[in-house]
Amino acid sequence: MTTALISVKDLAKDYKLGGHAVHALRGVSAEVMPGEFVAVMGPSGSGKSTFMNLVGCLDRPTAGSYSLAGEEIARLNGDQLAAFRNRRIGFVFQSFHLLPRATALTNVELPMVYGGVSRADRHAKALKALERVGLGDRHHHRPNQLSGGQQQRVAIARALVNDPSLILADEPTGALDSRTSLEIMTLFQELNRGGMTVVMVTHEPDVARFARRVLKFRDGKLIDDSGQSPADAAAMLKDLPVELEAA
Repeated sequence: MTTALISVKDLAKDYKLGGHAVHALRGVSAEVMPGEFVAVMGPSGSGKSTFMNLVGCLDRPTAGSYSLAGEEIARLNGDQLAAFRNRRIGFVFQSFHLLPRATALTNVELPMVYGGVSRADRHAKALKALERVGLGDRHHHRPNQLSGGQQQRVAIARALVNDPSLILADEPTGALDSRTSLEIMTLFQELNRGGMTVVMVTHEPDVARFARRVLKFRDGKLIDDSGQSPADAAAMLKDLPVELEAA
């Protein structure tokens, strides 16, 4: 029997705001199996971002349990948690979060700097990751020399470079046009078909339909957990009208 990559049980998160308790997450239980592609949806304030922060080991729950790849997160101290996060999770954000004065190669090398990887190995692995996302010939370019879609590909290469168990993507197409969004979703689907587990926050139903499963949040609770047959982003990209493709 396959063990869940992500397992959360009765997960809760409270915040203090002006002397009042805000229940951002209320007793959420869910599992994500290795190799799944999951979209996380919900309106503002629904708890989806809090859920992702907890799954990404960026915050700790008020109550409940969370294990990733069989490791109970509550057992880890601050340094152990940072090392575990760097090794196990790759992050992709809406605004790319690239160093503006650094080359694509240097940006992709960053997680390995924190992991103590030698310079030669960093260079080789970063170049391989850029080639994996179709940017091997752009490794010396800085972010301002790249399109938005290319910058997001650099961010995805950076997320992949440590061979993580999980990719967490927070609104990865939010700053991109329709065609470029399809290109990025095609890449995520290719990675998922290759065995990578992807969990993606999005508020766009058109983006969520490329995932295989959708978790919907409202008022801090998981209200729906549905599987679906994903749309094929690559086919949709291929079928774009010529005038849109050239835009």
